Amino acid sequence: MGDLISKQNVREFSKLEWFARQVVEGFVTGLHKSPFHGFSVEFSEHRHYNPGDSTRHIDWKLFARTDKHFIKRYEEETNLRCQIVIDHSSSMFFPLDAEENKMSFSVHSAAALIHLFKSQRDAVGLSLFSDKVDVHLPAKLSPTHFRRVYAHLEHLLESKPEGSQTNVATALHEVSDRIHQRSLVLLFSDMLDGIGTDMQPLFAALQHLKYNKHEVVVFHVADRSKEIDFDFENRPYTFVDMESGDEVKLNPTQIKDRFKESALAHEREVKLKCSQYGIDFVKADIADGFDQVLRAYLDKRSRMK
Repeated sequence: MGDLISKQNVREFSKLEWFARQVVEGFVTGLHKSPFHGFSVEFSEHRHYNPGDSTRHIDWKLFARTDKHFIKRYEEETNLRCQIVIDHSSSMFFPLDAEENKMSFSVHSAAALIHLFKSQRDAVGLSLFSDKVDVHLPAKLSPTHFRRVYAHLEHLLESKPEGSQTNVATALHEVSDRIHQRSLVLLFSDMLDGIGTDMQPLFAALQHLKYNKHEVVVFHVADRSKEIDFDFENRPYTFVDMESGDEVKLNPTQIKDRFKESALAHEREVKLKCSQYGIDFVKADIADGFDQVLRAYLDKRSRMK
């Protein structure tokens, strides 16, 4: 996927950034009565020059316009490093042809989070995976890097499911090995890997992230009305596994109770393990909008201070 993100795409990309700004501004407007009422979305690329600072970092072009000395701010001055990890296997494109599916929800959530990262001078990285890690951009703070991250997210919005399998465990092990500094890792996945089978590889991968001293938030992305409650009309359907292509014909009412019980049991098992490892587990229903994601991030950040 990396080869598809050309320099031209990076320069011209802006729609997703605009969307993210609108989401965050609307969210922040609603925070005036919340514990986060002091949050600001102002952002600056510079800071004032202080006696003793190296003159080689002075922005001379800005000095020519303002007659004041400013220092360019670099990654070393970041407050926090955040790595967004998105599952882009085929199951994440459910429901097909819907205005919002799990993939678009994850991308839009990530874009809004990135806008918050920029405002708080947090460096951001991006990892995309299916059965392996397909893209890994280490956390940086430069404007060019942010545009490149947004461009990869825009490409995800335009992509289609290709029958790709999920291997969350393998991907998380690789991501953990490639993040060399303590970071906040934000995982967006439907967590279908291992459902109905051995969950230990997934749990070992989550434990690997914590062993490497990362803070972790797992966003369990789901269309809960369909994937948890199994809310379908009382008529025959042909259900197709979006990753394997396997088909089964049945009336949903025949298995609704068993399906819901199984789906909830899987979710509880993952949530329990996350709790044991000190990992935040967030139910992210695609029908409930992006505030749930932004609030979970701000809550996590406030507890990291």
